[in-house]
Amino acid sequence: MASLVSPALVGRDAQLRLLVSTLTSPPAVTQVQGEAGIGKTSLVRAAIDPLLGGERTVLLGHCHQIREPFPYGPVLDAIRHITLPGLDRLSPVTGVLRGYLPELAGRLPAAPSPSPLDDPRAERHHLFRAVHALLAAAGPVVLVVEDLHWADDGTRDLLRFLSGQPPDGLALVVTFRREELPVPGLPFGHAYRRAPGVRCEVISLTPLDVEGVRSLTGALLGHPAPIPGAAGAAAFAAFAAKLHERTAGVPFVIEEVVRSLLDDEGRLPEPEALDRMAVPMLLREAMAERLTGLTPAGLRTVHAAAVLGLPADEPLIAAVSGLPQESTDRGLSQALQAGVLLEHQDGQYGFRHTLAQQAVYDAIPGPDRRLTHRRAMDALAALDPPPLVQLAHHARRAGDFAAWQHHGSAAADHAAALGDIPLAVEVLEGLLADPKLPSDARGPLALRLSRVAAIGLSHRRVVRILRHLLSDDFLSQRVRGEARLNLGVLLSNQAGSVAAGRQEILAALPDLTDSPSLAARGLALLAMPAWGAEPLATHEEWMAQAEKLLLEDQDPELTAAVLANKVSLAMLVGAQDAFELAGTLPVNDPSTAVRRQVARGYSNLYDAALALGHYEAAERFAGQSRRIAEETGALYPVFLVEMSSIRLDLLTGRWDGLRERAAAAVETLFEAPLLAVDARLALGVLALARGEWDEAGEQFEAAGVRDLDSGFLPVAVAASSGLVELHLTRGALEEALREAGAAVTRLRRKGVWVWGDWLVPTSVAALLRARRAEEAAGLVAEFAAGIEGRNAPSAYAGLDSARGALAWYAGGFDEAARCFARAREAYQAMPRPYAAARAAEWEVGACLALGDRERAAGLVADAVEWYAALGATHDAARCRRLLREIGGTSAPRRGRRTGSGVLSPRESEVARLVALGRTNREIAEVLFLSQRTVDTHVAKVLQKLGVRTRAEVREPLAGPPQDGQTVMLQESRKPVSPE
Repeated sequence: MASLVSPALVGRDAQLRLLVSTLTSPPAVTQVQGEAGIGKTSLVRAAIDPLLGGERTVLLGHCHQIREPFPYGPVLDAIRHITLPGLDRLSPVTGVLRGYLPELAGRLPAAPSPSPLDDPRAERHHLFRAVHALLAAAGPVVLVVEDLHWADDGTRDLLRFLSGQPPDGLALVVTFRREELPVPGLPFGHAYRRAPGVRCEVISLTPLDVEGVRSLTGALLGHPAPIPGAAGAAAFAAFAAKLHERTAGVPFVIEEVVRSLLDDEGRLPEPEALDRMAVPMLLREAMAERLTGLTPAGLRTVHAAAVLGLPADEPLIAAVSGLPQESTDRGLSQALQAGVLLEHQDGQYGFRHTLAQQAVYDAIPGPDRRLTHRRAMDALAALDPPPLVQLAHHARRAGDFAAWQHHGSAAADHAAALGDIPLAVEVLEGLLADPKLPSDARGPLALRLSRVAAIGLSHRRVVRILRHLLSDDFLSQRVRGEARLNLGVLLSNQAGSVAAGRQEILAALPDLTDSPSLAARGLALLAMPAWGAEPLATHEEWMAQAEKLLLEDQDPELTAAVLANKVSLAMLVGAQDAFELAGTLPVNDPSTAVRRQVARGYSNLYDAALALGHYEAAERFAGQSRRIAEETGALYPVFLVEMSSIRLDLLTGRWDGLRERAAAAVETLFEAPLLAVDARLALGVLALARGEWDEAGEQFEAAGVRDLDSGFLPVAVAASSGLVELHLTRGALEEALREAGAAVTRLRRKGVWVWGDWLVPTSVAALLRARRAEEAAGLVAEFAAGIEGRNAPSAYAGLDSARGALAWYAGGFDEAARCFARAREAYQAMPRPYAAARAAEWEVGACLALGDRERAAGLVADAVEWYAALGATHDAARCRRLLREIGGTSAPRRGRRTGSGVLSPRESEVARLVALGRTNREIAEVLFLSQRTVDTHVAKVLQKLGVRTRAEVREPLAGPPQDGQTVMLQESRKPVSPE
C-alpha cells in the first residue's frame, strides 16, 4: 500500500489563528473542546510546534482514563520538564515542590520549615502557590493539559487556581470532551470567572463539512485533486461527499478510513465502496488493515500496548507481550514505522488516539486478551509501588475475580488515604455495579463506599447506588444501619438535603442497637440545632443520648465525631464554655480518621462563630479546619470553609470581588442550592446596599427563608431580616410585618435567640412603624432574656440597636443615643463596618432630636465614608442627602478626569442603574436625588459614552464606582463562556 503524507491541519485556520494569538498574549486561558477524534490534539500541536525551541517554554501534561491516585499528576508531570531560572529568582515557596519533583530538587530552594512535604497529603494551598510561583519565575510558559475530562479533582482544582489569577507569562490550554466532563460545561469543576486582564477563549471544534473532508483527503494523498481531469475531479468530489456522510466529518475517522481504502497503487475506490461499510466498521477495519503488514512479534507488541491502555516503556511492553526484549524492540520499531504506535514523552509508547487503542483491543481474540491481561497483572505487580487501579482493571478483564476484589478494595483504600476521594468512590462504585460481584462481597463494599463518600464531595452517584443497595435484602442489619447512617450524613452535608438526610438517620437508628457508637453519631448529627423545626431542648436531649451511648462503646473516630458536634452545639448557642470545649478537640491525634472529624468540627465552629460575632476566632477556626482537612484528605470541611468565607467577608466588609465569588458559588451549587445560602445572603445584602430591589428580594428568598426543615437557620433569619428591610424600603409595611412575624415565630420555636441579631432590630423597626410599640417592647424583652448569659457579641449589639429604637420612639433620645453608640462601637470592634454604619445612622436621629447637629453631621460623614468604601451606593446616597439637609459637608472627593467617555462616580452610579433598566424616577429614589438632577446625569452619560439610547448602556465592571471608571458598551463587551 502506498504511504500517506502527514496532512497539514485542514479546515481549522480560524481556530489555529485564535489559539496562536492566545498563546502569544499571556496571561491567557484557552479551552479547546470537541468530541473524540475531532482534532483537538492536532490543533494544539500545530499551534505549539512553531514555539518549540523559542523564548517560550512549552509544557505538556496528559490526563489518562485509567489513573492511579496521584492528585495534580498531569500538571506535575508537565512541569518536570521546565527550565528553571537561578535560585535567586525563585520564591522560597517553590521549595514545597522538592518532594513532588525530585528531578528538580537540586535546583529548587530548601523546603519551607516545617516542611509540608513530609506527608504526601501536604497542604494543598502551599502546593498551589508553589506551582504558581514556579510558572511565574519560568515565564513565558505555555502549559497544555490534554483530556481534562479524565482529570482528578485535585488537578481541576489546581488548574482553576492557576486560571483564576494566572502568572503574567502563563498561557494555559486545556482540551476536553464536553460530554464526558463530570459536570457538563465545567471543565475546571466549578464555574470559571475571568480575572481582569486575563484573556479567555473557548474554541469549539466541530466536524468538517464536505469541503473540509475533500481538503483533508487531498492533503492525506499529497495532492489537492488526487484524481486528474474533469471526470476525476467529479469522482473525487463524489467520493468526498460519500466519505463525509459515512464518517460524520470526524478527521481521525476520515484519516483511518482513507488509509484502509487505498489500493497498492495509492488509488481511491469508487464512492460506492463506502456503502458496503458501516461507520463503526470503518475504523476497526482501518486499524486491521494497518496491522496486516506486521510480523507476529510486531502484532503481539501492539496487542500488549492496547491491553495496557496507557503509554508504557519498552520493558513493560515486553513483559506484557511475553516476548524477549530483542523481539519486542523489533516489533516496536515495526509498529512505529507503520504508524500504529507513536513515541510519547520519556521513552513511552502508545497509540495516537484512544479510538485507535480501542479498535485494536476489540480485535484481539478473547483468550489472547485474557492471557495478556494476566501478564499485565504480573508485570505491574512487580512495580514499586504497584499501580493498584491498573491491577484491579486488568484482574477484572482477565476474569480473576478474587484478585479484582482485592486490588479494587486496596486501590480505593489507597486513594482515600491520599485524599483522592472521587477516585475511591469511582473504584468502589465500579465494583458494586458489576453483576459478577459475589453477593457476599457487596455488603462490605457498600459499607466502605458509604464511609468514603461521607468525607468527600461527590454525592449524586453515591446516593443513587446506596439507595439501590439499601433496597435489597442481602445486607445484614448492622451493615444496613451504618450504610443508611452514612447516606443520611451524605444527604445532610454534601447534598444539602437536610430533611431527607435526617429521615435516613432516624430510619437507621433501629438497625444500630448493637452499635451504640454509630447510633451516637446519628443522634449527634440530629442534635445540631441550626436545622429542623425541633426546639433547642430536643436537640440537647439527642446530644445527651449520644454521649450516654458512647460510654457503652468507645470508638475513637465516632467519639471524635460526637465531640465535634457537642462543641459545635455549644458554640452555636453561645454557651459560656464553648471556647473551652473547642480546646478539647483531639487536634494531634495520630489517627487520620479522628483528625478528619476534628477538621469537620472546626468548620462547624467557624460557622457558629460567624453567627455570634466572633470573627477573629472564626478565622482561626477556619485556618485549623483547612490545615487538618487538607492533611487528612477530608474535602468536605475545606468546601464548607470556602462557602462560609463568603459570609465572613460580607460581615467584615471585604466586599471587593465578593459579588463575583458569591455568584460563582451559586452557579456551582445548582444541584444543592441549600449549600449556597451564604452566597445568596451575600448577594442579597450587596443588592440591597446598591438599591437593586428585585435582585435583593430574589436572593433573600433563595437563602432558605421558606425551607423550615433544611434551611440553615442562622442564615435564614438573617435573610428574613433583609426581606423585612426591603419591604420597609419599598413602603410595603404589611409585607414587612408578615415576614418579620414568620421569622420571629421560627426563631422563637427554636429558642436560640443569639441568632436574632439581624432580625430583632429590623422587626422592631417594622412594629414601631406600625405603631405597635407594646408588641415591639415585648419582643425586645424576650430577646434580652433569650441571650442573657450567652457569649454572643453580635446579639448584644443587636439588642442595643433594638433598645435604642424603643427609646427613640418613646422620646428618650439620650438613652437612644447611648444605645446606638454602644451598638456602633461594638460593631466597629468586631469589625462589622456595614452594621456600624447603620448604627451610626440611627444614632444621628437621636442626636438631631437632641439638637446636636455637629455630632450628627460627623456621624453621617463617617457613615458616608464607610458605605462608599464598601460600594454601598444606595446607602451612601441616602446619607449624603441627610448630610446636605443638616448642613454638614462630606470629605472632599478625589480629583476626577472629565475627558470624553469618562464618567464621574455619580454618573457611574446612574449608568449602572440605567443598565439595570431603571427609569429616571426610580433612579432618583435609589440615589436620593431630584428627578431633574437624574435627567441631567442620564443625558451626560449618553453624551459621554457616545450612545443614542439607554439600551446601549451596560453595567460598569464589578466593584464600587471609581473616579475615571467608564461604562462598557454592549458591542465592546463580549460574554465569556463558562465552558
